[in-house]
Amino acid sequence: MSTIHKILMITSLSLLLPSIVSAQSVSDVKNMSPEDRRVYMESMSEDERAAMREKWRAEFENLSDEEKQALREQHAENRGGRDRTADREAMRARWESMSEEERAAAKERHQAKNAERRQKWESMSEEERAAAREMHGERKGHHGQDHHKEGSGSQREEQPES
Repeated sequence: MSTIHKILMITSLSLLLPSIVSAQSVSDVKNMSPEDRRVYMESMSEDERAAMREKWRAEFENLSDEEKQALREQHAENRGGRDRTADREAMRARWESMSEEERAAAKERHQAKNAERRQKWESMSEEERAAAREMHGERKGHHGQDHHKEGSGSQREEQPES
């Protein structure tokens, strides 16, 4: 009888886990150390990560313009502003610490993401592509808007935005 209780308890906990994970807010995850955040995100399934990103995106969209700008500035400071050398060094150190199997798996994941993005882009209509370009530009902030206003024609026709 106790085996059945244990099975029921484990099953119920496994069913509750996605709702517990989704209860994490941006601030909860933000308060974690970078290593804890990485481990936390890697422990989630791809669907759980996608759901979490959607939740965070919705939370971000509900912020005022001033709060959004403050958050963007804080993220830029955390990344070292426009100097990306620290990020690159950390990525390089992480890559060098990986085994050959981990590197192969990382390359495969990267290629799969690129293929999925490319397939999605190719399946879009011209209107959807234009909307995606516009949304990508909004996400990038004000960087390069003067360049685009001049009508330089530098917008790519058939390449997915990433």
